[in-house]
Amino acid sequence: MIASQLPVLLIVLPLMTAPLCVLLGGRRLAYLLALTVSACVFGISLALMARVLQSGPIHYDIGGWQPPYGIEYVVDYLSGFVMLFVSAIAAIVLAYAPRTVELEIPGSKHTLFYASYLLCLTGLLGMCITGDLFNVFVFLEISSLSSYAMISLARTRRAPLAALRYLILGTVGATFFLIGIGLVYQMTGTLNLDDIAHRLPREGGPRTILVAFAFMTIGLCIKMAVFPVHSWLPNAYTYAPSAVTAFIAATSTKVSVYIFIRLVYDIFTPEFAFDLLPLDSELTTLALVGIFVASTSAIYQSDVKRLLAYSSIAQIGYMLLGISMGTQEGLTAGIVHMFNHALIKGGLFMVVGCYALQLRSVQLEDWRGAGRTMPWTSMAWALGGLGLIGVPVTVGFVSKWLLLTTAVQTEHWAVAVLMLVSSLLAVVYIWRVVETLYFHEPSGRAARAKEAPLSMLVPTYVVIAATLLFGVWTTYSAGLAGRAAAALLGAGS
Repeated sequence: MIASQLPVLLIVLPLMTAPLCVLLGGRRLAYLLALTVSACVFGISLALMARVLQSGPIHYDIGGWQPPYGIEYVVDYLSGFVMLFVSAIAAIVLAYAPRTVELEIPGSKHTLFYASYLLCLTGLLGMCITGDLFNVFVFLEISSLSSYAMISLARTRRAPLAALRYLILGTVGATFFLIGIGLVYQMTGTLNLDDIAHRLPREGGPRTILVAFAFMTIGLCIKMAVFPVHSWLPNAYTYAPSAVTAFIAATSTKVSVYIFIRLVYDIFTPEFAFDLLPLDSELTTLALVGIFVASTSAIYQSDVKRLLAYSSIAQIGYMLLGISMGTQEGLTAGIVHMFNHALIKGGLFMVVGCYALQLRSVQLEDWRGAGRTMPWTSMAWALGGLGLIGVPVTVGFVSKWLLLTTAVQTEHWAVAVLMLVSSLLAVVYIWRVVETLYFHEPSGRAARAKEAPLSMLVPTYVVIAATLLFGVWTTYSAGLAGRAAAALLGAGS
């Protein structure tokens, strides 16, 4: 009986317990409740993914109302894959969070933080599992509003302004997306994703469909932080509390990429997006320009969180490259890079949180020589950096190799060459930090620092170790991404 209700429990559990974190009043009780719920949600995601692998996609009708009249939850290879790593990252970051939350968020706001964290997790998982287009918007707003709240909770005065900027641009993106939904509903009379895909007139259809697709694409590009509509992301990541940055950097933009993949490959189909429209060439151009501009910006940053923020914008470009190729291999590379980048960037931002706790600074100048006084934290940075560059036996190599081989097979020689060159830019900004940590005399802060506490190092190394594990064992990551890509292209055709 309980097993059949797992799809709805995945959403109801964090949604209903979020207000309890505030009502309980105690910071420790709120943390324990949030940690327990996030662990349970991860367990539910594991169980759902196991069922999908065993017996195929799961369809759950809310209230017993069958679609398209009722709302449907769907767990397939792609949604299950994204749900699984989002819930895993959420649980690990929350286990890591208490010390950094104590430092960076006023004590009176801790219960609000844990409530917002669970609401954000609800929204992200809801976008993955829902089979209703309007519900995608609802869950998108739940996750966005709670993200704005979490960013604004930091002690620094710049955090509320960063949250406000994120709110303004996020609202613009959500409005564009909602207008697109309205136009799609006008043309099809349904909001069920599968029903829309069957009813939507594409070839020779009215101009309204083209306008709807354009509105939804622009809205999602803002949410994904695609260059040049990325300006909300650097400040949001830089001034948010370290635990918040680690969580949203690893999950938020990836779920937006997931929705974009659904839009292109499941609802409108690649024939509409890439054959009738030149979206593939436009995405490729934006992706490549974004990779080079953002990577170059990262090289010149003195704030390590801002450095990683610009790096994230560049990495979104690699995902778009895979999506724009329009082949199963390219889509597989784009999907697996979502997972790989979630691990890499989540781990690196957790490392930054360790330095922020011990050095009370994320400025590169203050990190000089910290490799001597914080050797385990520094080694975690070096290992995570290797993954970001794409060195063999790390997850970054897997997705970049898939992208490179696909570009060569499809004779996109310029894309292949530019990808190789762009990886050298990642070497530069990662090496800047490594050089500062290991090849400089310790700064005043670094000389007095001690190693980060085990309560933060252990979760950090779990994520960093995963970047090595899944760089060698690709059955789960690349294998499952390949099955998801095959299912999407089968549905699209």
